[in-house]
Amino acid sequence: MSRQLEDTAEPARLGAGRMSGMERRSAMDAVRMRIGMAISLGLLKPGERLPDQEDVALGLSVSPITARRALASLAEQGVVVRRRGRAGGTFVADSPPTDVLAGLSASPAESQAVNRLVDRRLLFECAVTHYAAVNATPEQLDELERLTREMAESNDWSYYHRMDEQFHQLVGTASCLDSAVEVYHETLAELYDYFIPYPIEKLHKSNQDHIALVAALRAGDVQNAVEVARRHVDILHRTMFMGLAQDAPSAAMPD
Repeated sequence: MSRQLEDTAEPARLGAGRMSGMERRSAMDAVRMRIGMAISLGLLKPGERLPDQEDVALGLSVSPITARRALASLAEQGVVVRRRGRAGGTFVADSPPTDVLAGLSASPAESQAVNRLVDRRLLFECAVTHYAAVNATPEQLDELERLTREMAESNDWSYYHRMDEQFHQLVGTASCLDSAVEVYHETLAELYDYFIPYPIEKLHKSNQDHIALVAALRAGDVQNAVEVARRHVDILHRTMFMGLAQDAPSAAMPD
């Protein structure tokens, strides 16, 4: 789906209830929830500057107009503040209203549904990684390595998420599993719709899995590559919002 489409076109991916248990929500409300939960969980700190509006849109896979509306709504409610000038931008409020943040959360049913989506991706990830270790071309391996460098040098979660998505899409393509790759890419995109912002240092640590995976793929080490991929996806059960929401506010991506 083009990220330039209007907000009305986006609920087909965001909150459209394609999985049992998923709640119907507009694309704008989904963005509000993802940013709000990141603030509630301490992943976005008071006073922290959010990426530019265009980058928020790209990082959360929505259109610029959706990102603008979501940020404007959060600003109206005091969750974020907007400042003009050279040092301006959108910042997490020093004291976001707790009642507003409480309303920006996923339901237990939605959390359970995303857990099932993680399991679905886990199955696909192991399969595509197995065949990528057999079929990946030198050019594809070089591009995967380049993407790991891009992620290592990224300064914010928005750019990292974009490179991360390209990385996993390419692993799928490198598997040469034909129509199964399309289903994997669909599952990947559906799950990315529920990622929330993370501190960049935590994402850099996660990138070590990508580096290890590329090394295993270059060596044609199927067993090691699949194990790296399995661990990388399985940890989402504990690091995506459905697990974090049940933990203490200081919860963050585990080592």
